[in-house]
Amino acid sequence: MDADTGIRAFEERLTEAAGRMEAALAEALGSDTSLTEGAPERLLDAMRHGTLGGGKRLRPFLVETVAVLFDASKRGAEPVAAALECVHCYSLVHDDLPAMDDDDLRRGRPTVHRAFDEATAILAGDALLTLAFGLVANAEAVEPDARLELVRMLSREAGAAGMVGGQVLDLAAEREASLTESEIARMQAMKTGALIAFAAEAGAVLADAPLADRARLRRYGEIVGLAFQLADDLLDETADAGALGKAAGKDAARGKKTLPALHGQDWTRTELQRLVAEAESVLQPYGEAAEPLREAARFVAGRDR
Repeated sequence: MDADTGIRAFEERLTEAAGRMEAALAEALGSDTSLTEGAPERLLDAMRHGTLGGGKRLRPFLVETVAVLFDASKRGAEPVAAALECVHCYSLVHDDLPAMDDDDLRRGRPTVHRAFDEATAILAGDALLTLAFGLVANAEAVEPDARLELVRMLSREAGAAGMVGGQVLDLAAEREASLTESEIARMQAMKTGALIAFAAEAGAVLADAPLADRARLRRYGEIVGLAFQLADDLLDETADAGALGKAAGKDAARGKKTLPALHGQDWTRTELQRLVAEAESVLQPYGEAAEPLREAARFVAGRDR
């Protein structure tokens, strides 16, 4: 199978998994679940607007794929994967706000604060984050000890030591004349890499995999997270808004500090290839069973939208 055929096959697999996750999220965001019953309908509509109807659902895919690699069931992985996607979508809703990146489009549609209003968008993001922990707690197919560990992990990776901390560093960097490569890498590892690292390690936790395997899969997630952010920053420089489904060229306009801006596009493409090779090396002990994860790394590094 050549590289293009492999990418197309992976995209089909990812699309199929995204369809299943869309259904799981729609169910979680219904008005009659134990976690949402009695919620104002306008708030639920805003949560659905920010969550449903788009997105590659890469993070849920990684949770479920790693779980299957270690022989855990998708039934147990699905609510944890949905919880992670709720956290990711909350971050996008807040990231689009005027006080943050001030975006009008997300996935080709008006952002939540444009479709509703700013206050509703803030509260919808808050509600999605809170819902995520309820989904993990309610995952009855997962052992109680594993649920507790996943809640602890998600709290760290989504919070001050992870994604939120990375966003703070990103905003502060706009006021700095320059950042070193290590400073940019730290910011990106927290802002983007933390949730992707969680996705990979969570699948191993669901399967009660040994600590050595958890560490190996976490490292894989960290590598994919770095590649994801690099590719995203490169796309902001090279793609148009129609392809991205959001505004392009905003990083430079806002003074964002990125590795492509620091080193150039050729360096970035070479670094993406290196990261793919490292991800493949980390997965070597798992043989052919880990091929979907290798394909995910290649897809992330080579995506064009």
